[in-house]
Amino acid sequence: MKIRKQLKKKQLTGFSLLELLVVLAIIGIILSFIVPNVINRPNEARKTKIINDIKVLEGALDLYKLDTGNYPEENVGLKALSDNKKKYINGLPNDPWGEAYRYRNPGKFGSIDIWTFGADNIEGGNDENADIGNWSFKDS
Repeated sequence: MKIRKQLKKKQLTGFSLLELLVVLAIIGIILSFIVPNVINRPNEARKTKIINDIKVLEGALDLYKLDTGNYPEENVGLKALSDNKKKYINGLPNDPWGEAYRYRNPGKFGSIDIWTFGADNIEGGNDENADIGNWSFKDS
């Protein structure tokens, strides 16, 4: 009698093949709605990364300015943020295409400019080749 009760308890603890198939079908249906919306937005993801990187660099540059009284010279550039004496940022980020962000002081569009040339790494362009800088999203 005890053996039968123990066997019944063991049988109740697992999942049947039918239950697993139903769960997999539900996950598949959910993914069929979510995945296309995520996969079809690589340009939006790249732009978001650029905006976030530039905001982080601007924050680090503002801290640098508070300590030194001015922004780094253009010839020193963003490397001044991660020098050995005082680090304002741990490692300089690259744009989504692996290129370093560009820096200009004084800026053409503001007191400083930070930007990327986009996928083609050439000034100008449209879509993923478009230049994106700290001046292009200030109001957003």
